Amino acid sequence: MTTRSLAETSRRNQGRFTLHPECADVKPMPQTEQNEAPASATFLNLPEEKQQRVYRAALHEFAAHGFGSASSNRIARALGIAKGSLFQYFGNKERLFHYVFDRVTGQFAEPLRTVREATHDAPLGARIRAALLAVSSFLDTHPEVYRLYTRMLFQESFPLREKLLSQIRSLSTKYWRSLVEDAKFRGELRQDVDTEAAVFFIDALMDRFFQARTLPYMDTGFGLHDDSRLDSCIDALVSCIERGLTKPC
Repeated sequence: MTTRSLAETSRRNQGRFTLHPECADVKPMPQTEQNEAPASATFLNLPEEKQQRVYRAALHEFAAHGFGSASSNRIARALGIAKGSLFQYFGNKERLFHYVFDRVTGQFAEPLRTVREATHDAPLGARIRAALLAVSSFLDTHPEVYRLYTRMLFQESFPLREKLLSQIRSLSTKYWRSLVEDAKFRGELRQDVDTEAAVFFIDALMDRFFQARTLPYMDTGFGLHDDSRLDSCIDALVSCIERGLTKPC
């Protein structure tokens, strides 16, 4: 299967708003400090369609305004429900954000899981290229998902911000470590390559890739924000990774 085909497969899967805790080793969202799940039993007993509506409305609000300026009143008005219903479902804004973050994490992991499984026997460079294409496709169709992350990263401080960002980095490095260790097991990597250094390098490069892809001011002239240059930019980045980590063919 080509990397483009993998991206198409991921795109078809992206319409689902169900959680996939197994995707890319994503674990369930940490519970609140009071050891309570973000969503109440009342909310979880709602039909899935209603849960999705709440998720989408809350994601839109948090992505547009950030945690601090997000308004429960606006979310309730968008849903046509009483504000008290939101508090019945989640208790407070922090736990609503927990719920949104949990679903966002599961969605973002889906294309990565698809790529990892479908490219299990492929070289490291091909697997990285497929992952970049698949996630780029996902971000094109779900821009609010990454906008939520960049707001957390750049624009504000709020309860548990550091904990949530640390979780994202942990999940990301775990994913890339699995690919690097597969390549090392197959003898693709040079003997002098340090696994943790390679994982850190790839993870940092990928984070900057997605920033430049979604935020024009972070591109700095490389061209990732230009759709017509995406393939050539990915090829150039993957070539740098291969030259630095893998043995000559």
